[in-house]
Amino acid sequence: MGEVLQRQRRAMSRSAVLLLAALLGSWLCAVAGFHLSSTAPFIRRQSLLSRRPSSLQAHPQQAMVFRVRPAGGLWMAGDNYDYDLVIIGCGVGGHGAALHAVGKGLKTAILTGGDVGGTCVNRGCVPSKALLAASGRVRELRNAHHLKALGVTVDNVKYDRQAIADHAKNLAAKVRSGLENSLTGLGVEVIPEKGSVKGPHEVQAGSRVVRAKDIILAPGSLPFVPRGIEVDEKTVFTSDGGLRLDSVPEWLAIVGSGYIGLEFSDVFTALGSEVTFIEALDRIMPTFDPEIARLAERLLIRPRSIDYRTGVFASEVTPGIPGEKPVTIKMIDANTKEHVETLEVDACLVATGRVPNTKECGLENVGVEMDRGFVPVDERMRVLTKKEGVEVVPNLYCIGDANGKMMLAHAASAQGISAVENIIGRPHAVNHNAVPAACFTHPEIAFVGLNEDQAKDKAKAEGFELGKSTGHFRANSKALAEGEGDGIAKVLFRKDTEEILGVHVIGLHASDLIQECANAVAAGQTVRELSYMVHTHPTLSEVMDSAFKGAVGIRTH
Repeated sequence: MGEVLQRQRRAMSRSAVLLLAALLGSWLCAVAGFHLSSTAPFIRRQSLLSRRPSSLQAHPQQAMVFRVRPAGGLWMAGDNYDYDLVIIGCGVGGHGAALHAVGKGLKTAILTGGDVGGTCVNRGCVPSKALLAASGRVRELRNAHHLKALGVTVDNVKYDRQAIADHAKNLAAKVRSGLENSLTGLGVEVIPEKGSVKGPHEVQAGSRVVRAKDIILAPGSLPFVPRGIEVDEKTVFTSDGGLRLDSVPEWLAIVGSGYIGLEFSDVFTALGSEVTFIEALDRIMPTFDPEIARLAERLLIRPRSIDYRTGVFASEVTPGIPGEKPVTIKMIDANTKEHVETLEVDACLVATGRVPNTKECGLENVGVEMDRGFVPVDERMRVLTKKEGVEVVPNLYCIGDANGKMMLAHAASAQGISAVENIIGRPHAVNHNAVPAACFTHPEIAFVGLNEDQAKDKAKAEGFELGKSTGHFRANSKALAEGEGDGIAKVLFRKDTEEILGVHVIGLHASDLIQECANAVAAGQTVRELSYMVHTHPTLSEVMDSAFKGAVGIRTH
């Protein structure tokens, strides 16, 4: 027994010596500038988290901190930082950046401003898809002609408005909770205060100031309300109020016919509203590819209780009182500015786009000159002093809607990851030409790259011939089986190099079909290479296959 104890003591002594030697060796490597092993990021993250403060008070005279690059090199982060990285804003962009940062060994804090998930989760992508899913079921079940063709009969379809609204609200809460749990579970310091830039490496977090080696701005955006429109979020509302689904008005006017307006028209017409679009430009859906917009008008506008006015501004919108007083909308000609019409409707949705939420970001403290509220950045998401300037503000990044590169949630997420890559020393830039977009109407619309007018302009400027190939849903077995034969997939490409310039899809599950095309654009694949890919039969993906093959003269029908 005594010999066993002696062996255990000797083993413990050897372990202590080895541990001391390892610690001493690490210190000597740091002093000499040697590289650590590839496990260093994990070790770094654990050591950082163990030193994480319980409050926002700065560490007094903190010892020199080494930040470990993924490649194993050492980077001296300085002797007076509370965090390696502080992120201001917790939408999907800020959230993605935070998770990537802790995964790379950075001691990270995120200031949420009490809005975990940001616009997408709380007032945008997530609840709107819940409303579209529920209202889409109502539309489908009330489409007796469509169902009869499938041999299905359904009578007396009803819906519960409050239950649909609760579905959207509960989904947002569930996703929001998941985001917050993922942050805390991985060791991100979640700070509920709003944040702003106080100076180089300094962030105002409520009443306190914290210091960080790097700062990422991710403040998001807000609904844009033009002058003359009075919003009460009851009878005259933005997308924020519309997602609450407080009522289903008999007659709803929608100012603007872009993605937001089109999706809300899909929801409200399915639930029984009549809709009137008010569009300042000369055609409905002006941001869509012209051919796709014409087809969308045939599929999404004409068969439904929707009419529209184009070339007019809603110069004055006055809220009403539900059941007592209508909403009044005065319209003027977009060119002459003369009064053309006054509408009295039950409610009005203002869907005129979004503006950056940057007024209180404190960028004036570091000499940044914004452009219409947008933060100027370079291709690496580094903040610039001005839009046309070349001076980079050190250690300051901006991602998402606030930089105006591409106001989409998934673009913000990609930019957040890219910013962290640049922070840890791996230069990276997001290819925004390969970022897809989708409108979740019934049927859906999706695209990546240039529209046809833009592609024609590029072809003329660069002297090449533009190619176009179209696949049709009406020739697809799966689409016909679903009774969803309306729609097309259009591929735009250079005839000389077969480079893909843009892809546009309108039809069943277009938002899913576009991803293959976006990946191909990102990978630099040609339309000929895609034409040789084998697609599962029978699936909707064969619509894309038909378009790819048609581009290079391979017949499928």
